[in-house]
Amino acid sequence: MKKISLIGAGNIGTILAYDISRKNLGDIVLIDKVDGLAEGKCLDLSQSLAVDEIDLSIKGSTDISNIKDSDAIIITAGIPRKPGMSRDDLIETNFKVMESIGEAIKKYSPKSFVICVTNPLDAMVWSLKKITGLKKNMILGMAGILDSARFKFFLSKLLNISISNIDTMVLGGHGDTMVPLLDYTTISGIPLNEYIKSNNINEKEIKKIVERTRKGGGEIVSLMKNSSAFFSPAVSAIEMLESFLKNQRKILPCSAYLDGEYNIKGLCVGVPVCIGSNGIENIIELNLTKNEESQFKKSVLAVDELIKKCKKLLV
Repeated sequence: MKKISLIGAGNIGTILAYDISRKNLGDIVLIDKVDGLAEGKCLDLSQSLAVDEIDLSIKGSTDISNIKDSDAIIITAGIPRKPGMSRDDLIETNFKVMESIGEAIKKYSPKSFVICVTNPLDAMVWSLKKITGLKKNMILGMAGILDSARFKFFLSKLLNISISNIDTMVLGGHGDTMVPLLDYTTISGIPLNEYIKSNNINEKEIKKIVERTRKGGGEIVSLMKNSSAFFSPAVSAIEMLESFLKNQRKILPCSAYLDGEYNIKGLCVGVPVCIGSNGIENIIELNLTKNEESQFKKSVLAVDELIKKCKKLLV
């Protein structure tokens, strides 16, 4: 069995543990600093395995050394947003969390495939890469899959069609400057712009959906008050994990470390990547329209500002 470590036993970590167990992807280690939290959740989850006749090991602990020799690690630890906060407001607190986790990964599991979910996403992925020393193909951030899923959901409601008929992709930083790619969005193979024209759909409604996608996480935070999204981030991270463990070679939008791709060097930004058993096996460079390229550059600049703050914290 593969060993999958989850760092953070909050809402996302809990759903990750449940989904991983039901998909029987591997043995699970759940880590949280709160005494008894991970252990209690894992005991409960372990007892549920008998109902579905699943045989695997689930262990909870406060001791992060239990991540030793993991095949994959998913990080959700850190403070979530509260109403009125942006993802960027979390940077100093969550950087300290990533610093501690990064040192542990470097010590106990330096060859693992790491997926980060903690916000501000792109800056946290960059920080983890610097602290752990992981190769750039072995660390990713979960963002674009979630953002694309939100865009697909909103489009399906507006167009009154099945989500399964929609293909789309959202790139850039995981924040208010993210870039839903309308020119790479299709409805059963029909380009979105053609579909809009042939069905007399108001383009202003599409623009509203783009903005709602950009602020999709904040909308959920404002509704729940004391929590942020957890179902959709968890299943998005699972898709990345499965593609790695099963060598599915799916092309997914993720925050990846760029070393010249898209003329960007030394930043982590959301782009399409192919995930297989070697981690990131390819970064796909898309031909963007002038408008998309302009938006993408704006998003990259926003990410760069956050990473500059992390660089100061590293000193």
